[in-house]
Amino acid sequence: MLKRTGTALSITAAALMVSTALSSAQDIAELEAAAKAEGMLTTIALPHDWCGYGDVIAGFKAKYPEITVNELNPDAGSQDELEAIKANKDNKGPQAPDVIDVGFAFGPAAKDEGLTQPYKVSTWDTIPDDAKDAEGHWYGDYYGVLSFAVNTDLVENVPQDWADLLKPEYANSVALAGDPRASNQAILAVQAAGLSTGAAAGEAAADAGLNYFAEMNKAGNFVPVIGKTGTLAQGATPIVINWDYNALTGRDTLAGNPPVEVVVPKSGVVAGVYVQAISAHAPHPNAAKLWMEYLYSDEGQLGWLKGYCHPIRFNDLVKNGKVPQDLLDKLPPAESYEKAVFPTLEQQESAKGVITSKWDSVVGANVQ
Repeated sequence: MLKRTGTALSITAAALMVSTALSSAQDIAELEAAAKAEGMLTTIALPHDWCGYGDVIAGFKAKYPEITVNELNPDAGSQDELEAIKANKDNKGPQAPDVIDVGFAFGPAAKDEGLTQPYKVSTWDTIPDDAKDAEGHWYGDYYGVLSFAVNTDLVENVPQDWADLLKPEYANSVALAGDPRASNQAILAVQAAGLSTGAAAGEAAADAGLNYFAEMNKAGNFVPVIGKTGTLAQGATPIVINWDYNALTGRDTLAGNPPVEVVVPKSGVVAGVYVQAISAHAPHPNAAKLWMEYLYSDEGQLGWLKGYCHPIRFNDLVKNGKVPQDLLDKLPPAESYEKAVFPTLEQQESAKGVITSKWDSVVGANVQ
């Protein structure tokens, strides 16, 4: 039973307000009732053209028309989201975000600053352990993996793994989608190459990756240009190493002119994760929890996949036959993602330090 007292929502089922997990259909029904009574959900930094978010938000609205979705600053960055929570911690008005979607490093940072509250969605057990906070303060929602976007008008034999890129037939062909002295995507690509050699994530993979690109550069295969869809199409960089969701979107944009194949390598599959969290000061805590339940449901997860971002529950969805075949046909083979590695924050930071400081001396290629 629900009732309003002033602007605050009082729930006789008080346990619901502090519960960190749902265990039954009754719990879900109570949460839905509480969220509908609140009547609003405030999001931030969710551009509609990113990872299929436009359709995801529309899906939530269609399922819960009683809840108004108040969207703040779609183009904000992760740090902006944390600042919005801090700036509005005593404000229950429309400028206070209920939920955030941030880069991997910002989840633990938000928890450490006391900006999040724990909540475990009903599909919690299907989220990989290395992509979630054990207490439920933050949890991975979607990810991309490093892939090869290949212009097949110019490349006859499409490379299938990192070792292939060192072959003489790929002379003057391979580029990164960023400068490894500054770009997180490029830094992770170097680490991924190192992992493919059998090195452990972190400093070891960073050193091995630097040696790998030094060998590629010496062989004349590396092109020191930031690879993009345009350079791929023009032939300046016939092979670009970038996030699969960017590669797949670029493939669709080119629409066969030229034809592009996107390959997830057989080894060294590194995932870059974004995470969700609920504000510790959320004005609409139940709507926030219901939003999380929707995002981590099969429907919500498939919404991201339609935007070419792999939902965190991807392997579970595939195993249980929940992904439509026409959607799978647009993606690299599902088994390509089974070996995805989610480097820890410590591993990412240690690798970043090695790669950014040693790229010039070890590889010697001025990417620009």
